[in-house]
Amino acid sequence: MPDLIGALSYASFFLVFATAYAIITLGLNLQWGYTGLFNVGVAGFVAIGAYTTALLTTPAASDRLAGLGLPVAVGMLAAMAVTGLVGLLVGALALRLRQDYLAITTFGIAVTIQLVANNATPLTGGPFGVQFIPKPMQAWLGTGLPWTLAYLGLALSLLLLAYLAIEQLVNSPWGRVLRAIREDEDAASALGKRSFAFRLQSFVIGSMLMGLGGALYAHFVGFIAPDDFLPILTFQLWAMLIVGGAGNNRGAILGAYVVWGFWTAAGGLMRGWIPQAEQARAAALQVVLIGCLIALMLVLRPRGIWGERR
Repeated sequence: MPDLIGALSYASFFLVFATAYAIITLGLNLQWGYTGLFNVGVAGFVAIGAYTTALLTTPAASDRLAGLGLPVAVGMLAAMAVTGLVGLLVGALALRLRQDYLAITTFGIAVTIQLVANNATPLTGGPFGVQFIPKPMQAWLGTGLPWTLAYLGLALSLLLLAYLAIEQLVNSPWGRVLRAIREDEDAASALGKRSFAFRLQSFVIGSMLMGLGGALYAHFVGFIAPDDFLPILTFQLWAMLIVGGAGNNRGAILGAYVVWGFWTAAGGLMRGWIPQAEQARAAALQVVLIGCLIALMLVLRPRGIWGERR
């Protein structure tokens, strides 16, 4: 029985993380898979969502600002709203750029957000981060397996709602315009479509999903710090989308679970096989293995496991 409880606890813990990443990957898929927006600053938008809900829902603290003690639901909604507002500002300034230039700009914005979180100590706690982020339902269920399973149910419900909403959008005339812009923006503009407005809308909605994923992560872990939102997070999320299949929401979700499982399994194997003194340097092998997985997918299945239907 203890082994079964331990296995369930580990599986639910793994699935919560994978589900949060799946929500973020849905947002990235809307931006890149459907609209062709090369956003390499995903970690920054995730950080904004996580810090927004953390600062609004944590209890008051003498060493930093905010800490309003608001309900978790309010924090999550605010995380989406604030991240969407930042996405609107960034998009209005950066979306006139194309491909590589947009990628460089969004990457710079993400690095700037991470540096602000690391240095704005009175607001974000600096490198020490924000602690005591409330966990919903914990007062009734405690901190064990029942709470983890309940939180997994919440995460899966949010993922389902996000998936259904995005599916409705991309299968509507609005979504068809996005695909037209992705394939040939000049042709879409010639047909009377305001390409910039559609690109901006896609960027904002995708950013909101990234903020929601960040909020879900923060309330599960209960603690966030700037090191949680390094560029490696963006690399992981892009790997999830590429492996799962861009342009297909189901593929984006599948890729999140597959790549996170691969990442977790690789880390477990290295901890078991590599001497403890070398594990800090060997951690980079996880990134190498993910890169090999991406290269393998691009050779064998260029459209991903569950790519876009033609």
